[in-house]
Amino acid sequence: MMDANLNRAREAIRTLEDVARFAWNDGLIAEEAKSLRHGLQTAVAAIAVERLAAARDVAGDVGTVMVGANEYARGDAGSIAVAAGKRLTEALRVVEEAAKALDPQVARAVEALRYRAYALDARVTLRAALARPRQWKLCVLVTRALCRLPWEEVVAAAIDGGADAVQVREKDLNSRDFVAHARAVRAICAPRGVATIVNDRLDVALASEADGVHLGTDDLPVRDARRIAGAAFLIGASTHALDEARAAIDAGADHCGVGAMYPSRLKPGLAPTGEAYLRAFVAEFPQIPHLAIGGIEPGRVAALARAGCRGVAVSSAICGADDPAAIARAIIDELASGEPRHE
Repeated sequence: MMDANLNRAREAIRTLEDVARFAWNDGLIAEEAKSLRHGLQTAVAAIAVERLAAARDVAGDVGTVMVGANEYARGDAGSIAVAAGKRLTEALRVVEEAAKALDPQVARAVEALRYRAYALDARVTLRAALARPRQWKLCVLVTRALCRLPWEEVVAAAIDGGADAVQVREKDLNSRDFVAHARAVRAICAPRGVATIVNDRLDVALASEADGVHLGTDDLPVRDARRIAGAAFLIGASTHALDEARAAIDAGADHCGVGAMYPSRLKPGLAPTGEAYLRAFVAEFPQIPHLAIGGIEPGRVAALARAGCRGVAVSSAICGADDPAAIARAIIDELASGEPRHE
């Protein structure tokens, strides 16, 4: 039992580490997996490897021919990682129990690792969900200069109010400061399962280990961004007409910004396309995640919901609010009910 489950645990950790490194470019998960791997080696060092090897009987092990119903059902890197996370926690539990009959000190050390593995498993499960394109309800575009409160408070409050994505939008930061700021935003978002998206800058998004990038019509082409970032990285594109949306999706965009819905303080020169474009987009691309954008605030979202909107991107209404959480909740409520609210 000890030998088989140590092997199982090591293999699961290595799988998690390599998915984090090569598929997700997630240094935090990769580093924790590596630390767990070394920790496990230290924890069981008191049990001689020769003793474990002598107990191994591959030819006579009835378990080698037992195959689970979903053993070969792995749709993507996220599915591989989630399965490995579950396998790790199960294996460590067996190692801990077996060690109680061999060396209680080893059992206690493995118990501590098991609790760390539970935390890693939860992080991997959330990260796997973020690696797949999904329909966000509320993405908050955060620009520090627009925030009435400290930007950290705005981000946290917006998440408390129901935001499930945060887009970092800083037009005036140099690259070094932008990367540092995006990492700071991600440090708030990632533990709560909220996506961090960088506006315009693919290089900053990749360097900061954000979940994705949102590209405007004058930014790096979506096709080139996809070639650089790979299949697992989230790429959004701004669109103002069906032909732009079609081109972005064909080039590899995971989701589309649809707008502008209304006149916007963020982009005052952009003529609104209104709800007509939203209706056309939803009819043409019903399965593509979208975010209606431009002048979104409480009182306007209900009409968008009735037009088929499933998600909105909001900047000034939340960043400039005294109570960002209340504004976020009002927008989420309108989106769900199709009834206007005014804060």
